[in-house]
Amino acid sequence: MEWLDLIAQVSGSAIRFSVPLLFACLAGLYSERAGVFDIGLEGKMLVGAFTAGTIAALTGSAWLGLLAAILASVLFALIHGFASITHRGNQIVSGVAINFIAAGLTAQLGETWFKLGGQTPQLTNDARFMGYAWPFADALRGVPVLGQIYSQILSGQNILVYLAFLAVPITWWLLYRTRFGLRLRAVGENPAAVDTAGISVPSMRYAAVACCGILCGFAGAYLSIAQSAGFIEHMTAGKGFIALAALIFAKWRPVPAMWACLLFGVLDAISIRLQGVPIAGIGTVPVQLMQAVPYILTVVLLAGFIGHAVAPKAGGVPYVKEK
Repeated sequence: MEWLDLIAQVSGSAIRFSVPLLFACLAGLYSERAGVFDIGLEGKMLVGAFTAGTIAALTGSAWLGLLAAILASVLFALIHGFASITHRGNQIVSGVAINFIAAGLTAQLGETWFKLGGQTPQLTNDARFMGYAWPFADALRGVPVLGQIYSQILSGQNILVYLAFLAVPITWWLLYRTRFGLRLRAVGENPAAVDTAGISVPSMRYAAVACCGILCGFAGAYLSIAQSAGFIEHMTAGKGFIALAALIFAKWRPVPAMWACLLFGVLDAISIRLQGVPIAGIGTVPVQLMQAVPYILTVVLLAGFIGHAVAPKAGGVPYVKEK
């Protein structure tokens, strides 16, 4: 039954690796469904991770770190909104600028404040979101399949993992079963019609951008105070761009977005398992190649293996009210 244990361990790791991607992917979903393309997911995640690590290190509270990460990420999201919604600037350029500012700012502040090469101090367990063992997890560990799913996959995850997957049905409900979601989707498809109905297009887009900032804050906080024990310079390592690829792969829908992020999580988990392991007929696969597998898949998917993905019709187009 060793192979069942291996599958359970890889599945548990895949879930943990997919969480920041899922938060960021859902963040991009809100923004892009409203017609605001956001290349700056990476930057907002990075700012959130740095802020969470800093506040958690200073206060010893993971919850304060999470709150600070959300506020910092929303601030950067509103800057993006101010440039692309209020001033009708190029959304791609604004997003790229957010990424550059976040990368430089977090590295410089980290070095200036802590003198640890851009890192924040290592966090104690009280300043992190640690995993919770479910009742009877140890007792059920030996039960084939169901016991392993319960004890090794569902049990032992931290609260942000559960919140990430809870955000999927919440997002689906908000987008497809509420007036807010109907208006948000309409703004991304036909903003002129929404404006004619007396609904403020800029207000709806700002609301979507704020939702994007909140979820990016969760993604960044997860990286620094849940998955890791502090902030490390450039720790997002392209996850914001992978989340964008997953969003396109999912065709801007929440449930397929979850499966796409899990796919990338599985690849991450497998690549770590196979590092330094000799493979018959091939030999030892270089560590660098295994680390590059998720990014290779991103390129392959975006090269056309995801089918015809149609973005929101008004996506990336600043709205100008007709007089």
